Amino acid sequence: MSSKVSRDTLYEAVWEVLHGNQCKHRNLQNYDPQKDKCFSGTVRLKSTPHPKFSMCVLGDQQHCDESKAMDIPQMDNEALKKLNKNKKLVKKLAKKYDAFLASETWWPKLMKSTIKFQMKKVLCLAVAVGHVTMTDDELVYNIHLAVNFLVSLLKKIWQNIRALYINSTMGKPQRLY
Repeated sequence: MSSKVSRDTLYEAVWEVLHGNQCKHRNLQNYDPQKDKCFSGTVRLKSTPHPKFSMCVLGDQQHCDESKAMDIPQMDNEALKKLNKNKKLVKKLAKKYDAFLASETWWPKLMKSTIKFQMKKVLCLAVAVGHVTMTDDELVYNIHLAVNFLVSLLKKIWQNIRALYINSTMGKPQRLY
């Protein structure tokens, strides 16, 4: 399947996103850090923003032992294997806790490099394909893969795409298609 987004257009847009964002300085209004004194501080609130915040530790034996000592709920590899493929139990676990902490060994590189296209009621998709410290070639490759995969998921292929944009978090969007 040929792509309607040319490599030259992709490289130009990636360059604009990466380099166009660097020259724009963002700061507080009417606040010059050179002249005005910098500040930092902490304040204890009277009422907590998250009074019943609950978390669970998913980890190896060392992290489970540490969480037991602090009286924090934990799950090890064996407990998670019991949940495997059972959606009802997984949903029940997800609703029970507000946050999950996991050991670094649990997150393989595959999970970090996987993106998910999910069509909701809004007919607009946004997906993270990289970050500004990546090289142009890496970004172009990731964008090319993501666009081709998205096109393969759609009915009528390219006829269902009105426009494709890329942008950095605070940068101007660059139109690809």
